[in-house]
Amino acid sequence: MRLYQTTTGPVLEAAERFYVAPTTDWDALLNQPDLYSTLRRFVQETAPDESARRAVETGLLAPIGSQEVWAAGVTYLRSRDARIEESQQAAGDSGGSAFYDRVYDADRPELFFKATANRVVGPGGTVRIRPDSSWNVPEPELTLFINRTGQIVGYTCGNDMSSRSIEGENPLYLPQAKTYDGSAAIGPCLLLSPEPISPETQIYLGIVRADKTVFSASIAISQMKRSHDELASWLFRSCSFSTGCYLMTGTGIVPPNEFTLQTGDVVSITIDGIGTLTNGVG
Repeated sequence: MRLYQTTTGPVLEAAERFYVAPTTDWDALLNQPDLYSTLRRFVQETAPDESARRAVETGLLAPIGSQEVWAAGVTYLRSRDARIEESQQAAGDSGGSAFYDRVYDADRPELFFKATANRVVGPGGTVRIRPDSSWNVPEPELTLFINRTGQIVGYTCGNDMSSRSIEGENPLYLPQAKTYDGSAAIGPCLLLSPEPISPETQIYLGIVRADKTVFSASIAISQMKRSHDELASWLFRSCSFSTGCYLMTGTGIVPPNEFTLQTGDVVSITIDGIGTLTNGVG
């Protein structure tokens, strides 16, 4: 099943049929006990509604209410290597390269705050590049929805926009490289499943400039070093989330060092079973 946030409220899709969700309160909806089974019973007892389909087609929003968005770093080998490269390149080796090598092998993962809901962009919206950064990339990431009790109940596509020149200059600048208006996008929906997402699930990234594809790549989430449950467990150790939270799980797709996003580019992130999140760059 897929759950969408629209301008008229939450919409549920099951077996290519669309239903107006049982409540307009997104936060309460996502935190119902045994969410998948509850909504499965709902669609079995409820008639499809064409107005719900039209809402998805014409008024799609980011699938988020009051939740925070967090992110995990250096969870793929390629990401570790990229962080080392940017540290060495951006400032003649700021001394930060060793940190990324160590965290990849450490017991404790890198977790950081990414965005409040008002800074999150939805499908068709515009993600931003910082004017004070000279090297900017999208980071396509499988994103978990974790409910208030710490259970992973859904999955969506995420774009963790990153200012590599800022982060590479000094690891302490990470918040400025990662957290700013329009620095995150999620969508197009929340995939709800009674089982964990398959490790063979592929993530695809495409970047189009002036109607020409300038970069594309894909990776399986099985290439992640850490499990989703592990990341969720660490995040909830000393943090509580009254309406749940989103957790971006890291990227294994990194454009070459000579590449940087430009205003007007279009970024598309597709994850098997979830759909495609497309955003312009401003």
